[in-house]
Amino acid sequence: MHLGFGLYRHQLDDDHLRFAKQCGATHVVVHLVDYFRQGEASGNAKGDQPTGGQYGWGRAGDPENLWTLHELSAIRRKIESHGLKWHAIENFDPAHWGDILLDGPQRATQIEKIKTIIRNIGAAGIPVMGYNFSLAGVYGRQKGKWARGDAESVGLDGYIDESPMFDGMVWNMRLRNDVGPATVAPVSSTELWRRAENFLKEIVPVAAEANVRLAAHPDDPPLPTVRGLPRLIHQPEMFDRLLNLLPHHNNSLEYCLGTLTEMTERGENCSEIYKAVDRHSKRGAIAYVHFRNVRDTVPNYKETFIDEGDLDMARVLTILHRNKFDGVLIPDHTPLMSCAAPWHAGMAFAMGYMKSLMDRLNKGLKICVEE
Repeated sequence: MHLGFGLYRHQLDDDHLRFAKQCGATHVVVHLVDYFRQGEASGNAKGDQPTGGQYGWGRAGDPENLWTLHELSAIRRKIESHGLKWHAIENFDPAHWGDILLDGPQRATQIEKIKTIIRNIGAAGIPVMGYNFSLAGVYGRQKGKWARGDAESVGLDGYIDESPMFDGMVWNMRLRNDVGPATVAPVSSTELWRRAENFLKEIVPVAAEANVRLAAHPDDPPLPTVRGLPRLIHQPEMFDRLLNLLPHHNNSLEYCLGTLTEMTERGENCSEIYKAVDRHSKRGAIAYVHFRNVRDTVPNYKETFIDEGDLDMARVLTILHRNKFDGVLIPDHTPLMSCAAPWHAGMAFAMGYMKSLMDRLNKGLKICVEE
């Protein structure tokens, strides 16, 4: 197992890369879709994601501006100049695959664009492409002083915002300027799974040739519907369904422990989550892990520090280590701490906790009671 750090495009500077290295990271996962761009959804000094407004996080990118080999190689050199390895990209730009998700008129054209992007990622030597096959994306979470010591974190406080998604949007972002007033047409869960299966059948062979693993993220928050639209992966067994659509090394999982722990069918004391971690790591299906913890389930879950939530993180690491998982773990996001650098402090706490447990495992020491 390797300790990694997640960064957005606007954080790919010397300061953030040094910080990742100082925290003990050896690998980096990068969000190239930077939701802070264009001034529509400003970030904050804490380094956290914005909450957005009526239309979510703002405007998607340029559908013709694909990630080039030159661009990716330059970013990789920047990362490697700090002694780090680029393990994965997290999320396609909605502009590049909106009609794949919506089954729109540009679907065939966008499939070819995604193939080009995957080939460029492979040529740049980046092993994993994370994605979330979701129409509404991450939507509806609230912020509150819910973690230890009144640290600010995210979650759901019983309220589910089912306001409709407007035509011209996907993944909580605008694909064009003339959004609304019509809304995205209703779609069944069966239809969403059909779209996902067709996507995998067309893209996985290209990913295999490019030596890139596609890694699917579960829906967050994991509700059956968000904004009146179905979700693909909102229970642990749905990961198995996705893998079985096209059993292949390059059809893999972006394993978000926080999202899994938010699920209603996680079992008593998270028993189904430990079984899923064991099952999927034995299968070699996990490409990388979001190491995040929460308390309770949707629609009343709250994110916590990784040592105080419902999931025994040491037990998860023990299972992964026993099954010889050789991927990367990143802290994803974290509660913000009360100091001059809330985001940095929260991430440093998470990284130190993870590194300590991983170091003990690598020395052959037990870090939890045997399950």
